[in-house]
Amino acid sequence: MTGTLPTSRIPDPKAAPPLRWGVLGTGGIAAGFISALQATRQRLVAVGSRSAEKGRAFGERHGAERFFGSYEELVGDDQVDVVYVATPHSEHLANALLAIEEGKPVLIEKAFTRNAAEARQVFDAARAAGVAVMEAMWTRFLPSTDIVRQLLANGELGDVETLFADHGQWFAEDPQFRLFDPAQAGGAMLDLGVYPVSFSHFVFGTPGRIQAAGTKAFTGVDRQISAVLSDYPDHATGQSLVNTTLASKTPTVALISGTEARIEIPGAFYAPQRIKLIGRGGSFVESAPPQITGHMGLCYEAAHFATVIAEGRLESDLLPWDETLAVMETMDELRRQTGSELPGETL
Repeated sequence: MTGTLPTSRIPDPKAAPPLRWGVLGTGGIAAGFISALQATRQRLVAVGSRSAEKGRAFGERHGAERFFGSYEELVGDDQVDVVYVATPHSEHLANALLAIEEGKPVLIEKAFTRNAAEARQVFDAARAAGVAVMEAMWTRFLPSTDIVRQLLANGELGDVETLFADHGQWFAEDPQFRLFDPAQAGGAMLDLGVYPVSFSHFVFGTPGRIQAAGTKAFTGVDRQISAVLSDYPDHATGQSLVNTTLASKTPTVALISGTEARIEIPGAFYAPQRIKLIGRGGSFVESAPPQITGHMGLCYEAAHFATVIAEGRLESDLLPWDETLAVMETMDELRRQTGSELPGETL
């Protein structure tokens, strides 16, 4: 183990090429994304809602130049360079295809779609149209994640043996709330579990074996899923332990343990965080506190995607299409094993 941690290579988000953004959806994540967007050189041009009144109220509150009462109007706006989809998972496929049909690059909130079959439809359409698409898994683009990326690449942990990651939140049992609503693709896995599953893919790649156990909420969506992921092509002895629940507030931490050292990331591990590298003998080094905290960290994914678009690429090198699809396939299998299919699905 070295005495210092690597320096993040993630560029200053304010250095990214400025683009004109249209935000599709008016929920909490849309508001957080807009705040992060406006802290950079990116420009919020328009917001779209299925209600003209709601779209106007949300747009005025967040300083949008224009607001629309339909998603079709938003994606058809000539002043919009790129579309951000912030609707429930049930709507991601249709919303993404709308933007792609208009030739607009689209950043799609995670989980990318309800399932892998829908993800393939989005990527096939984007490929045919020559349009850039990216999953808005903000963790992949954070400076703290790049420090972990370098530690793994440099072999600082030795042979990586075990990963643990969890994401649990408590929500009141309201059948109208999207996480409990099957029609809105609710459940713990797609909204919360995507974080530990994606983190496991980031560290180990795609598992060859998945063993899951789970319970259901009163509406039939997945309440809690725990799993062991193993049989990795490049990590023969590696195992991931992942957990998600919508019934309790868990520590939301992540640990990566190897034969020489381990990495500890405190909760919430998926947000900008300190990184701690601890040697087998107990000595450790720790990164400085993040300069950007909380949901303002969404600015990194916006800046990265703006750069991808400006450079004429269709996909990100930090989160390529194949990896988003692999994460969706793993979540499909986790939900299949626990009987958590959504209406109209066959996993």
